[in-house]
Amino acid sequence: MHPEDILLVSQESLSALEGIHTPLLAWYDQNARALPWRENPNPYRVWISEIMLQQTRVEAVRSYFTRFVAELPNPAALAAVPDDRLLKLWEGLGYYSRARNLKGAAKQIMERFAGALPASYAALLSLPGIGEYTAGAVASIAFGIPVPAVDGNVLRVLSRLAGSYADISLPAVKQAYRQTLVIPHNRPGDFNQSLMELGALICLPNAAPLCGRCPLRGVCAGYQGGCALELPQKARRKARRIEERTIVLITSQSGVLLFRRGKGLLSGMYEPLNLPPHLAGDALRSALLDMGASPGAFDYLGTAKHLFTHVEWRMQGYHVRSESFPAPENAVWATPREVKKNYAIPSAFDAYITYLHGDSR
Repeated sequence: MHPEDILLVSQESLSALEGIHTPLLAWYDQNARALPWRENPNPYRVWISEIMLQQTRVEAVRSYFTRFVAELPNPAALAAVPDDRLLKLWEGLGYYSRARNLKGAAKQIMERFAGALPASYAALLSLPGIGEYTAGAVASIAFGIPVPAVDGNVLRVLSRLAGSYADISLPAVKQAYRQTLVIPHNRPGDFNQSLMELGALICLPNAAPLCGRCPLRGVCAGYQGGCALELPQKARRKARRIEERTIVLITSQSGVLLFRRGKGLLSGMYEPLNLPPHLAGDALRSALLDMGASPGAFDYLGTAKHLFTHVEWRMQGYHVRSESFPAPENAVWATPREVKKNYAIPSAFDAYITYLHGDSR
């Protein structure tokens, strides 16, 4: 049978996952990274770290986590934080719905669970922004509950161990792995973290796995069969939609004009003037005049692009001074200092906001 025709994980393949506990935990004890959320793995800290780590590299999360839990050390503080401050603390991490779900979950924790994360997989799963993986991670690491925590990183490891070409984007495949994993009752959190750590340090994504250093190579079907590089298999994503945008830094003696986004992508965050499609010369001047501005000369700030899950922005930027621009209801004038301190601006605009700070010195 051709590998692409195999849709589900066979029982024969799953048998490779038996007996991995002892060597994997021994390796983890010697190689686990020192991470701030592991220093004091109380339920709140574990939860915050797991949400931050979704689709974000560990090294990028370190400083964000430390700052976040220092200012918001418990569910009560998180539930009460103003939205603008929450988004500012999250600025740069991306996927901002995660932050909003955190606050929504914190409110429910205060109302339903007396201010403490519940020591129950089912109850954790009932909170906003917590799916099977996060519920499993918090339940096992913080509460010692023997439940699996299977994310994309772990699926890669399991696919290679099983030598399986099953499509890991299929819910049935993920469920097969979850049901097959035997979680040790004495160290459920360490076992789940050891699989994650193996995927981060040895069984690498988008690169040759370091099989010679893997404690499980003796039972790994992917290694034994020479097919580890081909795994895991998953359906290709639909191509991102391309959007052309014109970004305009409008400045005056009052600072830079920032617009608050409405519902949808990056909702509630601030941005420079963001116009579709690519505009230049008379077309851009006309658009600004229609908004009530009296623009002076334009400085071209170059091109930039930003990738979202389903959309790619291809941007070209300009700087213009306009002392008479009437700020609409959804906009504020902000000094460069206020931009840094108070306003959450998506990293999509980093190339242009950097110019703003340089221009202000």
